Amino acid sequence: MPRVLIAGVGSIGRRHLQNLRQLGVQDIHLYRTHPQPLKEAPDLPVFTDLQRALECKPQAVIVSNPTAFHMEIALAAARAGCHLFIEKPLAHSWDGVEELLSMAREKRLVAMVGFDLRFDPGLCRIKNLIEQEHVGPLIAIHAQVGQYLPDWRTGEDYRDGMSAKIATGGGVILDLIHELDYTSWLFGPIAQVACFANKLSSLEIETEDTASILLKFRNGAIGTVSLDYVQRFPSRACRIIGELGTILWDYHAQKVGWYEHNNKSWEEFDYSGFERNDRFLGEMRYFLACLNGEETPKVDLAVGSSVLKVALAAKRSASTGTVCGIDA
Repeated sequence: MPRVLIAGVGSIGRRHLQNLRQLGVQDIHLYRTHPQPLKEAPDLPVFTDLQRALECKPQAVIVSNPTAFHMEIALAAARAGCHLFIEKPLAHSWDGVEELLSMAREKRLVAMVGFDLRFDPGLCRIKNLIEQEHVGPLIAIHAQVGQYLPDWRTGEDYRDGMSAKIATGGGVILDLIHELDYTSWLFGPIAQVACFANKLSSLEIETEDTASILLKFRNGAIGTVSLDYVQRFPSRACRIIGELGTILWDYHAQKVGWYEHNNKSWEEFDYSGFERNDRFLGEMRYFLACLNGEETPKVDLAVGSSVLKVALAAKRSASTGTVCGIDA
């Protein structure tokens, strides 16, 4: 089993720690700003100096600190020859991304971005339905997600969290970037973006809490993505329209339904026994398989950077009031 350094042990870092241990990885080091041991794992070495942590020669580094500091950690780890698992989004700006892409190619590093919804059974079924042309040529996708920000993490004041602050890369466009990833995974590359976004609620945050994004895909299909920190009852769903049918996904109900014109009937896939952590566990199991040479990353740096381009274009569109193209 590899030696793994976890950089950032907030809620997602702790989840990765738990899952690594469940998968048999015991040689784990932690990098954090506070020197005290982690309550859940008091036996693990803790470093507050990144270079000293990297001198212990971890095979892989999990980058799970606030978004605005992802690139600093990732570049240092790549220079040290470490493989990378970087939590979504890849970064909060384009600074350093090209350098990381080049370095990862040159050093032949395994580098995976943490878009865990790629491991959701519902979205995987939808991908399969589309590939088998159950609903014919794709016309449109409408995706939405929302949840009241103060309810996200128990025991944490939302005003102090990463999501609330510009400096740490918060705001719904970057924070809820999963929707931009899976829409492009299902429908292909995005060519143009138009976006309205702002802080519209009474939440005490600096960042946008609501965004409505219009997408034009390179294949001519269109899409809408609605994101918010405001909905008191959590919601995540999408509707896919094809020439020969429709697909509906409800994340919280854990159901996919699809209507096929040829059969004139609805079919349903229910995966209600699937636990949320199963997704993260499957993702980490896959990353370990990549380290062993048994798999190649489903979401590598090229994918992660292309999704980041879409998010940054949406932010530009919201600030300028223009339609923004996506560089190839």
